[in-house]
Amino acid sequence: MVEYRIDRRSGVATYVQIVQQTKQALRLGLLEPGDKLPTAREVVEATAINPNTVLKAYRELEREGLVEARRGLGTFVRKSLGATPVDSPLRAELGAWAVRARETGLERDDVEALFASVLDEHFTKDRQFTNDRRFTNDRRFTKDRQFTKDQQDPQDQGDEA
Repeated sequence: MVEYRIDRRSGVATYVQIVQQTKQALRLGLLEPGDKLPTAREVVEATAINPNTVLKAYRELEREGLVEARRGLGTFVRKSLGATPVDSPLRAELGAWAVRARETGLERDDVEALFASVLDEHFTKDRQFTNDRRFTNDRRFTKDRQFTKDQQDPQDQGDEA
C-alpha cells in the first residue's frame, strides 16, 4: 500500500502531491490494477490533512481513469502507468548517481534542476503542461500556453513601462 508524504513547503497543492505520488507508485509498479488505495481516513490519520483534500485527489485520479471508487468498499486501481519496476537496473544506476551528486555537495534542488535539464534535452516531444507540474525558472507559463523566457505572453503586452 502506498504511504503519502506531504511537503507543506513545496508550493505544490496537497491534493496534487497525492495525485503525483499515486502516479509515481503506478509507474514504479508499487500499485497494480486491483490494489486498494488507503481510505481517506487512513490518509488523514497519517498526514493530518483535510479529508476533502484526499477525496479531491482520488476524484482527479478517477477522472483520469486510473482508479475507481466502489461505494462502501474503497478506491481501487484500474490501470497501471508504466513499465519501470522498483528493482530496475536503471533505478540502481540513478540511485548511484544521486549518491555521487550528494557527495559532491549538490543540494536536492540542484539535483532536481540538473535532472530536469537533462530530461528536457532528451525528451523534447511536445507535451501539455498543467498546474500540477513544477517548471524551471527559465520559462514563463500560463495555464494554457508555454512561453520561453525570450517570448512574451500576448496578455502581458502593455504591462511593461
